[in-house]
Order: sequence, then C-alpha cells, then structure tokens
Amino acid sequence: MEKFVTFTGIVAGVDRANIDTDALIPKEHLKSIKRTGFGSALFSDWRYNDDGSNNLAFVLNKPETKAAEILITRNNCGCGSSREHAVWAVVQYGFKAIIAPRQDDQPAFADIFNNNCSKNGLLTIELSDEQVDEIFQTLEKEPGAKATVDLENQNVTLHASSGEQVYVFDANPAVREKLLNGLDDIALTLQYESDIAVYEAKQA
Repeated sequence: MEKFVTFTGIVAGVDRANIDTDALIPKEHLKSIKRTGFGSALFSDWRYNDDGSNNLAFVLNKPETKAAEILITRNNCGCGSSREHAVWAVVQYGFKAIIAPRQDDQPAFADIFNNNCSKNGLLTIELSDEQVDEIFQTLEKEPGAKATVDLENQNVTLHASSGEQVYVFDANPAVREKLLNGLDDIALTLQYESDIAVYEAKQA
C-alpha cells in the first residue's frame, strides 16, 4: 500500500445521506474474481443512462469534477452490505479521501465500510454537519474547487475565491499511522516478524 501524502485535489460532492454500497457499486458489477477494473462501475446507476451513455447531470461526468480526488457526501456513507468492492471502486476511480458528517445518532461512515477504507489506503474524514454544509455551499458556487488534505497535521484546506477555509479533523491514531507509513494489515504484522518467530519457536 502506498504511503498517504499531503495532496491537493478537486472536490466532488454527492449531496445524499445513506449512500449504500449498492449505490457505490451495484451488484451486477461484482462478478469479476479480480480486484481491479471497478473504477468505471462507481455510482454506475447514477453516472450512466439506461443506454449506457453518460448522465451529464451527475457530478463525475461534469468537466470541472470528473478528475476529482476528494469525495464529500452526507452521513452514513457506505451503509448496506459489507462488500469491499465498494471501496475498491472508490479508490480505483481515483479518490484518495472521503468527507462526511456525523449527524445526531447517525455516523459519518458505516463501520465495515470505514474499516475497508483504511485497509485500502482511502482516508475517511469526519467533519461537523455545519462544516459539510459550508463545503457544499462553496461547491455550488465554485464547481471544481480544490482542497488540500494533510493527514499528518489532520486538516483539510478548502481553496475558494472567497479565501481559504481550514477544517480540522481527528483521525484514528492507529489508522493514521498505517496510512502515513503505507502499511496494510500484512505489512503491519510483518513488523513483528521476529517476535512471532520467537513465540513459534517456544511452541515447537
């Protein structure tokens, strides 16, 4: 897994709550036994018309935002089934971070989806409902606005013509460490390879 580094990218907003994994990647795209090629299926029911042509009203088909690397949604993103393919689709499209708000008793991200994101190098950022509202308002005025995501310092800077706005977030320390160092679960385990060898030798 590649190390997560500070980057600046275009922000694309899908202004919906409870985006489930079937919306992220509908079940008809789950036939492949490979872990690649899912980017074109992301949001396919919304991105494409019935005849397969692009739905030009959808944010990822608009010239200003089709190359977006930061996705912002409403609360409870990634709910529904536990399919990891949903995260693969998000990452393979080109997104490096997702922003969502916690609202009342609703989480920003569904637990399993959130865990799958960290395993695949995708940063999930939780902001307040008011902050997400503010970002959506900026995107409405300035489609294609960019933001800088800094995981090390745990902030997002939205670059707008009205000025820069900085949003601070709290990342899970263990997830932050994994992403900054590019460690998946296997690489994390291998850090303790010598300790594991000693333990196994004692059990022999």
